[in-house]
Amino acid sequence: MSEVSQQQESHRIPHSCCQRLRNFVSKMPLVFNVSEICPRKRKPRLVRSIKICLTISPRKSSSKSASQEQAQATEAMAEPAYTIPVFRDRTSEGTEEYQRVTTNVGKGLTVIQQELHRMRMATKAQVDSLAIQREVKDMMTKRVDVLDDIPKMPDFLIALRPHTVWEKTPVKLFCTVQGNPRPIVKWYKGGAPVDPLNTPGKYKIESKYGVHSLIISRCAVSDTAEYSAVATNQHGTATSKATVIVKRPAGVGESCHLGLVPHLTEIHPSKLEVALLDRFSVTFGVEGSSISLACSMVVVPDLPNVPPLAQWYRDDKLLKPSKLAGMTAGGGVARLTLPNLAKDDEGLYTLRIFTKDGTTEHSAYMFVSDAAASPAGAPGAPMSVKAYDINSDYVLVAWKPPNTVNEAAITGYFVDRCEAGSDSWVQCNDSPVKICKYPVHGLKVGHSYHFRVRAVNRVGISRPSRKSDKVTALDAAESERLQVIKIEGKYDIVIKDDDLEGYVTIPGEPIDVHASEICKSYVVLSWKPPSPRGRAPLWYVIEKCLAGTGAWQRINTAVKLHSPRYPVFDLQDGQKYQFRVYSVNMYGSSEASAPSEPIQKVDEDGVPSAPGQVVASRNTKTSVFVQWDAPKVLKNLMGYYIDGRVVGAKDWFPCNNKPFKHNRFVVHGLIPGESYVFRVQAVNVFGLSDESQESSPIAVEPALATPSAPFGITMLSCDGSSMTLAWKSPKHCGGSKVNAYYIDKRNADTLVWKEVNLAAVTERICTVDNLTEGTFYEFKIQAANMAGVGVPSAPSDPMKCEAWTFNEPGPAYDLSFSEIRSHSLVILWKAPVYTGASAVTGYLVEMAKKGSSDFVTLNQEAVSHRYLQVTGLEEGETYVFKVRAVNASGVGKPSQLSEPVCAKALPGTKEIVAGVDEETGDVFLSLEACEICDTSKFVWSKNYKQIGDCPRVAITTKGRTSRLTFTNPDKDDLGRYSVVVTDTDGVSGSHTLTEDALNTMLELSYAIRHPIVPLKHGLNYEVLEKGHVRFWVQAVKLSSSVSYRFIVNDKEVTSGEGHKISHDVATGIIQMTVDTFTRANEGTYTVQINDGRAKTQSSLVLVGDVFKVALREAEFQRKEHIRKQGPHFSEYLYFTVTEDCTVMLACKMANVKKETSFRWYKEDDEIVPETPPNVMSGACALPIPMFSRKDQGVFKAVLSDDRGKDTSVFDISGQVFEDIINAIAQIAGASASDLVLQCTPEGIRLQCYMNYYTEEMKTVWKHKESKIASSEKMRIGGTAEMAWMQICDPSDREKGHYSIEISDGVKTHTRTFDLSGQAYTDAYEEYLRLKAAAFAEKNRGRVVGGLPDVVTIMEEKSLSLTCTVWGEPTPEVSWFKNEQEVASNEHTKVTFDGGKFASLVINKVTPDDSGKYSINVRNKYGGEFVEITVSVYKHGEKIPEPKLGQPKTPAATPAATPAATPVPPRSPAPSKAPTPAPLKTPASTPVPKSPTPTPKSPTPTPSRGVKSPTPPRFMKSPTPPRK
Repeated sequence: MSEVSQQQESHRIPHSCCQRLRNFVSKMPLVFNVSEICPRKRKPRLVRSIKICLTISPRKSSSKSASQEQAQATEAMAEPAYTIPVFRDRTSEGTEEYQRVTTNVGKGLTVIQQELHRMRMATKAQVDSLAIQREVKDMMTKRVDVLDDIPKMPDFLIALRPHTVWEKTPVKLFCTVQGNPRPIVKWYKGGAPVDPLNTPGKYKIESKYGVHSLIISRCAVSDTAEYSAVATNQHGTATSKATVIVKRPAGVGESCHLGLVPHLTEIHPSKLEVALLDRFSVTFGVEGSSISLACSMVVVPDLPNVPPLAQWYRDDKLLKPSKLAGMTAGGGVARLTLPNLAKDDEGLYTLRIFTKDGTTEHSAYMFVSDAAASPAGAPGAPMSVKAYDINSDYVLVAWKPPNTVNEAAITGYFVDRCEAGSDSWVQCNDSPVKICKYPVHGLKVGHSYHFRVRAVNRVGISRPSRKSDKVTALDAAESERLQVIKIEGKYDIVIKDDDLEGYVTIPGEPIDVHASEICKSYVVLSWKPPSPRGRAPLWYVIEKCLAGTGAWQRINTAVKLHSPRYPVFDLQDGQKYQFRVYSVNMYGSSEASAPSEPIQKVDEDGVPSAPGQVVASRNTKTSVFVQWDAPKVLKNLMGYYIDGRVVGAKDWFPCNNKPFKHNRFVVHGLIPGESYVFRVQAVNVFGLSDESQESSPIAVEPALATPSAPFGITMLSCDGSSMTLAWKSPKHCGGSKVNAYYIDKRNADTLVWKEVNLAAVTERICTVDNLTEGTFYEFKIQAANMAGVGVPSAPSDPMKCEAWTFNEPGPAYDLSFSEIRSHSLVILWKAPVYTGASAVTGYLVEMAKKGSSDFVTLNQEAVSHRYLQVTGLEEGETYVFKVRAVNASGVGKPSQLSEPVCAKALPGTKEIVAGVDEETGDVFLSLEACEICDTSKFVWSKNYKQIGDCPRVAITTKGRTSRLTFTNPDKDDLGRYSVVVTDTDGVSGSHTLTEDALNTMLELSYAIRHPIVPLKHGLNYEVLEKGHVRFWVQAVKLSSSVSYRFIVNDKEVTSGEGHKISHDVATGIIQMTVDTFTRANEGTYTVQINDGRAKTQSSLVLVGDVFKVALREAEFQRKEHIRKQGPHFSEYLYFTVTEDCTVMLACKMANVKKETSFRWYKEDDEIVPETPPNVMSGACALPIPMFSRKDQGVFKAVLSDDRGKDTSVFDISGQVFEDIINAIAQIAGASASDLVLQCTPEGIRLQCYMNYYTEEMKTVWKHKESKIASSEKMRIGGTAEMAWMQICDPSDREKGHYSIEISDGVKTHTRTFDLSGQAYTDAYEEYLRLKAAAFAEKNRGRVVGGLPDVVTIMEEKSLSLTCTVWGEPTPEVSWFKNEQEVASNEHTKVTFDGGKFASLVINKVTPDDSGKYSINVRNKYGGEFVEITVSVYKHGEKIPEPKLGQPKTPAATPAATPAATPVPPRSPAPSKAPTPAPLKTPASTPVPKSPTPTPKSPTPTPSRGVKSPTPPRFMKSPTPPRK
């Protein structure tokens, strides 16, 4: 038995002890993690594995410490891991060694057994304790989770992940969710709920131990969708989404059975061989955009279901897949996609792929610049927002400041927060905080939050930063109140401080009150929670006082503070404060804590000092290496910002947008050949330091190195003793021009190389002599530059030295490209050295896509020149070319394949510009290169033949621009010009100079060389006030040295009396003013201008009618000036129309005083308005209400005082009258109501109410779109408030649609009414009713006249009451006295003559005859009842006063007449027909503004007499019964 076996055997616990432990465990709930071992088996068997959470309170009877008891329990309950194997026979040496080891181990075993016995006894005492069993049963049924009592919204601990599976295979989506209360999870497919009952067997939803899963069995292609799990509880909702893609293998539709897809043995990614090919380069992005970094790779073996393990890093920090970073690896590409860039994403990205031999990786920097600010000049967004010191209602948010280059300095920051799952952001601070951290308080316990920051300067507010990661507000002190005891991994015993404290009501006081953050604007107080604390929810109260005063004041009155952190903002500068804290729960408050040390707000530490010396050095053709010395005072440095500036420019640009931690940096994206300077700023939480000193200027060029190896060695000719070779330039020149080549050769059968040339070869062609015919040779070539000789090329293929005798030409060589654009390029080559049996007559060019062998001949006919423009290329595609020479014998050998060329223009590529120099007038062609270096040269060619020293052109180069100037351009200069910039990546361009373009430029050149002063306006005149005339001309531009002169009728005019001549350089105006313009000024005016070499002149002819017009205008202005010396009209009479259609004649006057009089006239008759005009108001108006044709005439306004008189005349006639009517019609038409139906006894009337109506308005009535003319059948009329159209005696033909159109000359206002259907039926019935009522009213019986109302008569006189009656048919007449009918007798005689005259005569009246008399006139259509009051008085009595306020009536004189003279009668008028109410129509009927006019009765109305006190005529008295 080995020593290890003996030790394991010694640790075995006897069976009785194990049984006792098992009995103890069996009485507990299933909360232990127990490994039970079957004693008869050698390998352990796991029976149950369950966690236990024990809470153990100290017991007074225990004499040992808790730690000792835990150790004893741990050792007592330990069981062996496995059974010792059976002893095997050993050799004698093995047995002896075993016995020696056994003796030593036996001694140790005795000690272990004694210790084990002691531990077993201690464990027995603990296990057998009833108190422990009771606590285990009551308090340890489950593991205590400190977050169980804290409400918390759902949160996915493990989110769904996407799956790609084969058809008919199952897939399982699962996730883990936490939250309190436990969330409910529902599954959705493409937004629709997943219901397993709808498709039995298709879906299975499970939820076990907090893991929720959706199983899709036998996936079909239709199961491809986005699946989501939505977790919900009362505090919120969380969603996790993933895409399932179900693929069908090619050819599956017929014979493939997916069930037979072989199962592949798992291959770990690290067993794959991976080689990276195309790698991502330095990348530039903008905030808010998306970007993708990708590397193509070759994987062996390439298995679709086993992609290589690829990891992405940013600044050496591993990235994980998320919404902000998508990662894929497979299909030969590893890709990182950043869908929504922020400056947080800037950094060095590294792709690391695990391979069979370890790892392969590639790194490149990605820059993220600020998005365009709104408003312009606002700062960039902050970045790297993180939350620290997280508590239940408090977090400390920190961030990094943005770089400010040309923007105004940042004055502060706003911090925003929003709850997870919400898009509602709340600003946390009212005023900007000046440092890059801020304490946020007032959070809700258990809620999760995101934070973001916005920067502020004097221009505006930046875009918000990227939101922080989600943080949950939890009390960090809760986890500190737990003690976890592990017993050899089998039990987790968690003891909470609440159990150790016992039953506590009022908590203890907090301790260690101090300031954890001290800033200029706030102080963060921190303290430790009380002990004992108690189990009731706890909060804190804070008090402050000035240090040493003892005047404590509570500061968080409105805040219930749960966490031991609190920011205090309202402290005064220069004062020291002390703070103390109380613990409070539902039972009461603790004693105050010990006061803190005196705390005072302090100024910020401030920004770091400026970095030291900045040194820039060459790196590549688009980058520069910048390094600097660290600041002397760091102050918690975050990093550095590097700025750059083009030499000679004013504005700086940021080189990085996220603080860089090291003091060296490679600035990318620079313009090749341009010179820059750099500066650096240090960054910390307080902002940016001062700028460092600028670096020395540096041109962007590659670092100097030896060139790379030439390649593509090819043989151009061989004569049997020599070979002519050519090769291609090195791909990298090493930052200096290649100026030499060295060739080595060797026999293909040997290994010894021999030098061919000791002197440098400057061209890429060389003839090697002294060769042996029939021998194979190999060659290698080295290139050299200023840095030295580079590495040699790879040996060429063996070449046989054999004379060429074929008749066809040899290969062309030195294929190159120019003017590479997205869809075209120009290929150039050199003629073959070996021409064959005859001269070369042309060339054929063939092209193929890279990697393809299908070459296409681009030109069907051979071209004689050695270049060809290729068009129709696909942008971004790569091509290869070869050229064949042609002679009379045929097509020769193809050239060596060209280098692959991509159809894509260089960034910033510009074309050749043709123009004319504005100063000299020279015609030129110019190109500005997008990149350049010190060794670059501009090589100009015409028709692709290099231009040497040519007298026809001159070539100049300045900086990045080269210009070819024509000395004397003509038709010989026409052609295609091109330029190539050497030592660049193919910067080139071309331009074809045509005859038309050349002629246009020659005309412009002549204009520049023979300049004139360009004029905006030629010589013109303008009449000014007072009658002055101004002659002026305006040039486009004048210099201060301009000279000019005015010539009038061939005589120069100078500035003096009557003439003023001047000019203004700023506006380019030259002018001459003539004070008195008379007939003598007729003639020709000319101005001549000289400005440097330029000159011009302009003339104006003022004769005949043109002059007369100018003269009249000048005289008018003179008179106007004189008129305006006294009171005058500033605006002559004009009219306006008010909303009520009143026409106002208005005028405005100026230069008036109180004594100035104002009068109105019409046709020389003065008009005195109701309101006297007020001239001091500056305006007067004359209202003309109810305007119509009668108001036509000439109106005049006269203004006068002692200084003069002015008159304004306004003729209202003709067109002016029409304009006024149209203005009225515009307002009236807009106010017109809908048509209203009105029935009358004569017919049916349609009425349109408006503000004002007059017959002069252009009003048209239409019936069924036909114009209606006024006639007996259709009458048209109106009043001041309405227009109407009446249909007399209507019939069915008048049914239909009616409209009225009111035209104001511009717009037609239309109102309509549909008189048909029920509307017509109701109207017609009402018309018949009114017609019958009118007929009855017309023919009823009535008293026409003759009767008085009151009669006073002396007794013994005779009274005669006579009246005229009318009716058709003749009415019946009855007389009544005191409502009793009067019978005819000798005393009272009643007569009715001719059916017209009715009389009542009373002979010799007596007082008994006094009373109320009445007459009743009636026929079948109705009648009338008229009353008369008769008073009889005795002789000698005073005549009684008339009743009812009537005038006195003298008594009748017997001598004069036997009958009494009644009061002068007042003839009652016949009652008019009552106005019928309008019928209800489908449209709303407005209330008319005036009563509807009633048609006159055909019966004439007699004159009225004195009104009677009897009731009105329309009130009928009751008719007394006849006797």
